Amino acid sequence: MEEKKLYQLLLRLTVWIKVLALGIIGSGLLLLAYSLGIYRIEPQQVSGTALSTARTVPVSTGSVWQPPLLASLPSNRDGDLIRYGHELIAHTAVYLGPKGKVMQISNGMNCQNCHLKAGTVPYGNNYGLVASKYPAFRNRSGTVEGFEKRVNDCIERSLNGQPLNPESKEMKAMVAYMKWVGKDVKKEKENQNEGFGLLELPLPEQAADPVKGKTVYDAYCTRCHGENGEGVLAENGMEYTYPPLFGSKSYNKGAGLYRISRFAAFVKANMPYGVSYDTPFLSDEEAWNVAAYVNSMPRPEIDLSEDWPELSKKPFDHPFGPYTDSFPENQHKFGPFGPIVLANQ
Repeated sequence: MEEKKLYQLLLRLTVWIKVLALGIIGSGLLLLAYSLGIYRIEPQQVSGTALSTARTVPVSTGSVWQPPLLASLPSNRDGDLIRYGHELIAHTAVYLGPKGKVMQISNGMNCQNCHLKAGTVPYGNNYGLVASKYPAFRNRSGTVEGFEKRVNDCIERSLNGQPLNPESKEMKAMVAYMKWVGKDVKKEKENQNEGFGLLELPLPEQAADPVKGKTVYDAYCTRCHGENGEGVLAENGMEYTYPPLFGSKSYNKGAGLYRISRFAAFVKANMPYGVSYDTPFLSDEEAWNVAAYVNSMPRPEIDLSEDWPELSKKPFDHPFGPYTDSFPENQHKFGPFGPIVLANQ
């Protein structure tokens, strides 16, 4: 009798092992098919949200820019400075955050939270064009800006912090790294590569909807960024594994990503974490809506009174007046943007 029970138990165990093995093999085949582009996971329909099927994937007309490799840096003083610059971009808060080793001047986010993989990802808000583009006149300040001004703009706005001394070792290292990343890139008008900066999304015909955006956020973003946009601190307690998207520790209202066209473009090509511009997960509508939701949530203020001295140069989605057109702030922030663009041509 005992032998019979043992036999039945072993038989059941064998069946479960076979089922488990088939499950593992099947999952592996699905992942392989996804990586090869044979199969893709579609976003689920979430109750109360009509999902757009429009998916912007750039049509390639040339080669996609690729950054140089850190391993190619020489073992000398110049190489060390560039490596330090990379470390500062990748782990800014460890050196400059609230518990920073060097100084405490920023909110705990890292530069690479907005410039993925230290500014090296195609359509990931990368630094590819920086070396060939600056110094340059910028309409936002109405002045010619150099590398140092651009770095400090990001620290003061995206990191909600205080500016670095332009002569500091940290500033020199960051600038050296950014120049090195784009060292092989020609001037913008001569450049035949793609993948710089952010993906350009078609403007939505309707206003972006923060309410629908919250549904997208709850479905796909909370697992990393939290229900309240608080992000997830790394084990070292000095930086974020997943950055805060709103609240007191996130970027302030002067940051580039506070424009929803920029935020939508960023998430379209890079989020949820792990996707890329050529295998996007979110529809265009979802990207616009989640951008509207995130940028409608509370975040730090900043004095922008000196920005855009020539009002006609403001971007169509700059969310603060005054403007040279008659459209209200709410439409400049959420759209529809088409009428604004037409009126300002």
